[in-house]
Amino acid sequence: MTPSPEGPTPQPGLEEGPRRKLRVAAVGDLHVGEGQERPYRDLFSRIHRDADVLCLCGDLVNFGKTREIEVLLEDLRDCRIPMVGVLGNHEYECGQPEVVRDMLCEAGVRMLDGQAYEIEGVGFAGGKGFIGGFGRFMLSPFGEPEVKAFVQEAVKDSNEIENSIRMLRTERSVVLLHYAPVVDTVVGEPPEIHAFLGSSRLAEVVDRYDNISLVVHGHAHRGQPEGRTARGIPVYNVALPVLRTLGDQPYRVFEV
Repeated sequence: MTPSPEGPTPQPGLEEGPRRKLRVAAVGDLHVGEGQERPYRDLFSRIHRDADVLCLCGDLVNFGKTREIEVLLEDLRDCRIPMVGVLGNHEYECGQPEVVRDMLCEAGVRMLDGQAYEIEGVGFAGGKGFIGGFGRFMLSPFGEPEVKAFVQEAVKDSNEIENSIRMLRTERSVVLLHYAPVVDTVVGEPPEIHAFLGSSRLAEVVDRYDNISLVVHGHAHRGQPEGRTARGIPVYNVALPVLRTLGDQPYRVFEV
């Protein structure tokens, strides 16, 4: 489903009328392996009962292998609600992220890589994001060409995410990322690797828009479950290892 120039394409078949709260489930960092058998069948069955939309925040598989995606999709069939997702860094490891993306799309997951979607009056935008650090410790484009190229990749990625947010015309919107936009949700990880877990550039993009209800991301396995951008937009770390510290429900559901 490709957004039109006027904005994201609504999900077909939805009737107009009073817009209710949408139950949005979110989880990331499942890290499915090729030798596993039905690792998340029960999880997706529960989400199907508890939510109206599922957000998949990247690192769904270990190495981006075709068989890993097949294992994931076998379980994902039990979740028959609309799904949106982003890739994580692990989906790039085998050098075939396009294959991973296409397989997810064919299974019905709307992938957010410069696109945006509207589902029952709620907008969904975002992308993988990138690294680079937070606040005054964020890497700047100074010095060696390699450093400048690294920062340019981060800027390019955040620009693509902003383009997808700009497409939305909804009063309520959710931004999906893999990398963290704020340092709050990576606290708990070794400080030495904070710069490799996300970037303030992502939060700066989010804070430019008034219709963002919340942000969800993964990646920081030992981070904190919640934080906020400078403007106060809620940010939630939904990496599975973090969710497991909160109780017996390995996903979060938000009313948007």
